[in-house]
Amino acid sequence: MINTQDAVKKTSEYFKKSITLEIVSIGILILLLLIPAGMIQKLIQERQSRRDSVVKEISQKWGDSQTITGPFIAVPFKTFFKDNNGKTQSSLSYLHILPETLEVTSEIKPEVRYRNLFEAVLYNSKLQFSGNFKLPPQSQLSIDQTNILWDKAYLSLGIADMRGIQDKIVMTFNGTSYNASPGLKTTDLASTGVGALIGPLTPDKPNRFTFNLNLNGSEQLSLIPVGESNTVKIKSDWPSPSFNGAFLPKTREVSKNGFSATWNILHLNRNYPQFWEGAQYKVAPSAFGLQLILTADIYQKTMRLAKYAIMFLLFTFAAFFFSEIINKRRVHPIQYILVGLAILLFYTLVLSLSEYIHFNYAYVLSAVAVTCMISGYAKAIVSNSKFAFTILGILSILYSYLFIILQLEDYALIMGSIGLLIILAAVMYMTRKINWYEIETEQREKNKD
Repeated sequence: MINTQDAVKKTSEYFKKSITLEIVSIGILILLLLIPAGMIQKLIQERQSRRDSVVKEISQKWGDSQTITGPFIAVPFKTFFKDNNGKTQSSLSYLHILPETLEVTSEIKPEVRYRNLFEAVLYNSKLQFSGNFKLPPQSQLSIDQTNILWDKAYLSLGIADMRGIQDKIVMTFNGTSYNASPGLKTTDLASTGVGALIGPLTPDKPNRFTFNLNLNGSEQLSLIPVGESNTVKIKSDWPSPSFNGAFLPKTREVSKNGFSATWNILHLNRNYPQFWEGAQYKVAPSAFGLQLILTADIYQKTMRLAKYAIMFLLFTFAAFFFSEIINKRRVHPIQYILVGLAILLFYTLVLSLSEYIHFNYAYVLSAVAVTCMISGYAKAIVSNSKFAFTILGILSILYSYLFIILQLEDYALIMGSIGLLIILAAVMYMTRKINWYEIETEQREKNKD
C-alpha cells in the first residue's frame, strides 16, 4: 500500500515538472483562450453592424448612395398583337436613344454627420450635364416609322434616390427649356428618375441638351456611361476617395487637400449599343464612380488588431515558460489564464476607448495599461525584477510593432510576416543551447530522489 502511494506521488510530481506536458498544457490554454478572442471579434462585428445601421438611418433622411443613369431619350412606339378573341390590340413599347456625346462636371462637397458615437459621410454634388443626341437612321430600325410617336419623345434621367434632389431641374433641349417632372415613362434603364416631354427631334442635326443637377447623397456617387463618347470630371476637398466600378479614372490627383479625377469612356468599352427597343440590355454593370471613405475606421482597425491575438498569447506565454526554465519557479495554469485574459482585455479597451477618443490615443493608453499590469503581475509571481522588465520589453516591442503595421495598411501583410520571422529567429537563437532532454532527465532524477 505504501509503495502504491509513493508511486502515485512520484507520478504526480513527474506530471507537475515535465516540460513536455507543460508545453502541451500551455498550448491547450492558448486554444481555450481563442474562444474569448473569437467572442471579442464578434463584439467588434456587432458594433460595426450597429454603426452601419445608424449610418443608413442618417443617409435615408439625407440621401442614399446615388447612381445617375442618363440622360437618354425614350420614344414610344406602337406594337400590335391579337387577343384571345382574335381582335387586334395595340400597346406601347419604347425605343431608347443614348447621347452621341456626354460631358459631366461635378464638384462634391462632403459633410460628416454624427449620431451618438457614430459618424456618416454625406455629400452635396452639383453636376452639369451637356452633350447631344444623334438619331438612328431609319434603315437601322426594325420599327415601322408610322408607329413611332416622335412627338412624344421623353428626355429622361435616372436618379437612384429622389430624396436627394435639392433644386428644380430645368432641361434645355435644342434651345428650349423644360421643367423636369418626377417619374420615368419606362423603367427599362432605371427604376426612378425625372424627365420632360421635349419638342420635335431633328434627324439630321445635333439635338443638344444641357441641365444642372443639385443632388444630395451619402458615401457613393456613380454614373452610367451612356454616351458614345463620355467625359466625366469630378473634384472635391475630400482627401480619401476610393475609385470603383467598371472604370477607373484616366487621370487623378489625390492629396490631403482633396482630389480631382477625369474619366474618358467610349461606347466600345461597354456591352450595349446606342439605341435599342424595350429591355434588351442592362446598363447597371457599366456604372463607375467613387466612394468617400473614412480612413479612420475604428472597427476595421480593431478587427485587424484582434487577428493578432494568438501571436500575443504565444509570445507572452513563451516568455513566462522560459522564466520557469531559467528561474526554476513554476507558473500555475491559472496564472497563465489571468495573463491571457489581460492580453485579450487590450482589444476591448481599444474598441471602447476609440469610440470616444482618437484611435491612436486609445491604442497607446490600452497598450500601456495592459503592459504595466502584466509586467507587475510577472514580478509578483516570479519575484524577479529582471524578468518583469523582460516582459515589459517584449510587450512594448510587440505593441509598437503592431501599431506600425496598422499605419502601413498596404504593406501590413508583408511587414507582419517579416516581423514574425525575425521574432521566431530570435527565439530560436536564444534557446539554441538549451538541452531539453537534459532538463527532463534532471527532473526525473530529482523525482527518484
